[in-house]
Amino acid sequence: MNPVYTLLSAVYILAIFLLADSGVVSRLAEFNPYSLLHIPLYGTLTLLILLSLCTGKGTYSPKRLIASGFIAGIVGAMDELYQAFIPTRDGSGGDVLLDVLGVAIALMVFRRFFPVLETKFRLRAKRD
Repeated sequence: MNPVYTLLSAVYILAIFLLADSGVVSRLAEFNPYSLLHIPLYGTLTLLILLSLCTGKGTYSPKRLIASGFIAGIVGAMDELYQAFIPTRDGSGGDVLLDVLGVAIALMVFRRFFPVLETKFRLRAKRD
């Protein structure tokens, strides 16, 4: 595992849970009526987890893709469960679906562009 991305992933997850009970979320809710910010929030988390699992050239595998999506999805579900116990918030199944949509989009983007990036970096490394 890549320690830098692992630490970033952990800090990101911690921030999601700590900010769930803050006034920042209430202020953001004015600009986010359909909770669509869940999509990039959990898409970013998925990419961070994926980068922590794929540590170098040749370490990308479908199992790691699935593992990162599963971890991010579980974090999304746990966050909504946690919000159900916060007096000023409520847990929502719709938000979990938006979290999973963000995870799925991030995985599709990674799967589409990772081979291109890997080839590009490999060619650049050969030239240097």
